[in-house]
Amino acid sequence: MTREIARRVLEIEADSIKKLIDRLDESFERAVDLVSSCRGRVVVTGMGKSGIIGRKIAATLNSTGTPSLYLNPAEALHGDLGMVVSGDVVVLLSNSGRTRELVALVEPIKRLSVPLIALLGNRDSTLGEAADVVLDVSVEEEACPMGLAPTASTTASLALGDALAMAVLEKKGFSADDFRTLHPNGQLGFKLMRVEDAMHRGDDIPKVRTDALMRDAIYEMSRKGLGVTSVVDGDDRLVGVISDGDLRRQLERDERLLTRTASDCMTKNPVTVPAKEAATAALALMEKRRITSLMVPDEEGRIVGVLHLHDLWRLSEYF
Repeated sequence: MTREIARRVLEIEADSIKKLIDRLDESFERAVDLVSSCRGRVVVTGMGKSGIIGRKIAATLNSTGTPSLYLNPAEALHGDLGMVVSGDVVVLLSNSGRTRELVALVEPIKRLSVPLIALLGNRDSTLGEAADVVLDVSVEEEACPMGLAPTASTTASLALGDALAMAVLEKKGFSADDFRTLHPNGQLGFKLMRVEDAMHRGDDIPKVRTDALMRDAIYEMSRKGLGVTSVVDGDDRLVGVISDGDLRRQLERDERLLTRTASDCMTKNPVTVPAKEAATAALALMEKRRITSLMVPDEEGRIVGVLHLHDLWRLSEYF
């Protein structure tokens, strides 16, 4: 019985979203134009469950490059309407189209000459007549067995709000780099992180010349604490690496190792990664090749960084 109810709820809500597709007309295009060209903030408002959906729409707009805020309509009638200024765009949500608190906001919003976009379950309503753009989010029935609790109607509003935000994102040319800037933390932040964000730079890069004695190379490895050192030529171009593993293997067969040069003992043509590469791709490469460090050269082959496996592990756990 419980699974039958759950199945019915999901079918009703999925059907409600699917029917929105045929309603993507000129009104939707107009809403996208208003939001994408907004010089101020997109102010989203709604009462009750619609307000909760409104908060999520505002959050999605913020995270995709469109400054937005949620305005509680009841609080707006007692002073918070000052949050709305000329240059803003107001998006309101109401299933009935007659929500008293929202209706009371129409006149002061109009006085500010602020465009009003309404996501309504009833186009032929007070709010439908007042809005500059109406987006139809009506549903044939709620998923609630009693037909009372907002379910399919709020799901439809949420889905169309997402569609609006994504269309605006595309129109404004919002990029993955922009998204990365707005999501520095969390799993999204880690997925969008680049090698250059996590690599060791400058004096933290272990580096020796090809003619350096191995005792000096070992000292450099110990001093920088990364278990590896890059080997560079006279022009500072990367020509090889020496790792802890290289040292162990060579000590087993060469007692005179400390008197040899870095060029004698290095691994030539080391695995490298560009600074702009995704950190997750670098992590996958290190795990696949079973190495703990990647050298990061510039376009001319000069070493600009070193990426260590433990740094990425630590960052992924932090995020």
